[in-house]
Amino acid sequence: MQTPALPDLAHTAAKPMHWLATAAAMAGVVALAGLLQPRTATATATAPEQRTTAQHAPAPAPDPAGVEFPLECGGAGTTVAKKASGDLDGDGRPETVAVVHCAAGSGTPPGGIYVLTRGSGAAPRVVATLVDPADRKTVGDFAVRDGVISATLLGYSSLNVPRCCPDQEERASWRWKGQAFVRTSGDLARSV
Repeated sequence: MQTPALPDLAHTAAKPMHWLATAAAMAGVVALAGLLQPRTATATATAPEQRTTAQHAPAPAPDPAGVEFPLECGGAGTTVAKKASGDLDGDGRPETVAVVHCAAGSGTPPGGIYVLTRGSGAAPRVVATLVDPADRKTVGDFAVRDGVISATLLGYSSLNVPRCCPDQEERASWRWKGQAFVRTSGDLARSV
């Protein structure tokens, strides 16, 4: 057996007395630090600071659950397929954008894109229809970023195209300008 080249160090064989001395020293440092704090340093906010924080707390985005969408589904109900939130009109309160279609058992029913808002204390409501299901489009990619809503809209060039396989694609985006959402389109009616 080889002997170590270095002598045994005190901390490698600590005894209870060493631990007790270390704990006492740490308690002393913490107590001293507490005594040396400036008087203005406190852990709680004063009443005006608490009110300011409460007033600027972000409002929750409207929840599309339970919202009546302007969509005729013949009693089948609606499905919120996608949703995203963001402050679209710059008022400091988030809006929710929902992609909604009829709850079909199969297939790809056309969908709509709706913007929801909530007044102070009121239930969420639809304030804009960006894509109407009557246009017979389905929504592919969808996002809300930096106040811009973007989506890929899929459609059909004729009634002869099978409903499973859209053959047209359009990239569209919307931005709030003044009193309405203004739409810009990328590739219009491009074949897929």
